[in-house]
Amino acid sequence: MEGNWIKVGIAQIAPRLGDVKANLEIHLDIMGQAASRGVDLLVFPELSLTGYVLRDLVQEVAIDLRDDVSPLREIGELSDRLGIDVAVGFVEETSRKQFHIASAYISKGDILHVHRKVYLPTYTLFDEGRYFSPGSGFEAFDTRLGRIGMLICEDFWHLSSPYLLWVDGADFLLLMSSSPGRGLHQPGRMDSSEHVELANRMFANFFTVFVLHANRVGFEDGLNFWGGSTLFGPDGQLVARAPYFEEALLEAEIDTSELRRARVKLPLLRDEKATLVLKNLESILEGR
Repeated sequence: MEGNWIKVGIAQIAPRLGDVKANLEIHLDIMGQAASRGVDLLVFPELSLTGYVLRDLVQEVAIDLRDDVSPLREIGELSDRLGIDVAVGFVEETSRKQFHIASAYISKGDILHVHRKVYLPTYTLFDEGRYFSPGSGFEAFDTRLGRIGMLICEDFWHLSSPYLLWVDGADFLLLMSSSPGRGLHQPGRMDSSEHVELANRMFANFFTVFVLHANRVGFEDGLNFWGGSTLFGPDGQLVARAPYFEEALLEAEIDTSELRRARVKLPLLRDEKATLVLKNLESILEGR
């Protein structure tokens, strides 16, 4: 097979609210399934180890990365044995007892990077600002599969978030969400799914990157999470889509040489003037 091919997987699961032990078993089982099918990178949704509507359960399910025994360490040990990279969602507890919605990228037993959700929606049906502290920024990181950036749900509703990761060299964006369905667009499909898919395709096309979106399914406290996880290529074309409202393990092979083809055809990265953006932002902010 010509090209630089890797196989990616998206675990579209329905976590059990507050039950880290049960959710860990789900993760380990799906990791085994994915590895047996040759998956190189497996992405889980936002808060995949805990469920979403946690409220007063936040402190009960939080993980301190300094702990010698934790679900992330078990996932790391299995990732090492299976030879599979994993992105997983959890609640992080810091040394100063701050709690973050976080995602960890794990490879060969090591946590290569942790992203802490920057934008915490606290409007309409969302209440994250009452229970969590925001992260402080966005940073791409190197892996054996390429340079990656991670965003968590509300992060990718702010255009500056994927832009910063793109400028920092990300060729893959991992978007991890617990997106509930709102509005009935057509039978079997929510309005919110259409908006998210449009954003994912736009990011892939404008930034000429692979976009892997892992969204959960299931019900919690009256919320219906719609799934519909997707993979878009750097030309903005849909590569694969998981079903709506059902648990699934979405798999797809991608050719990383498509990055070159897309950027030769549409050289937006070559022509981007990040220093001009910085200069204009400084001017705008100083003028307030």
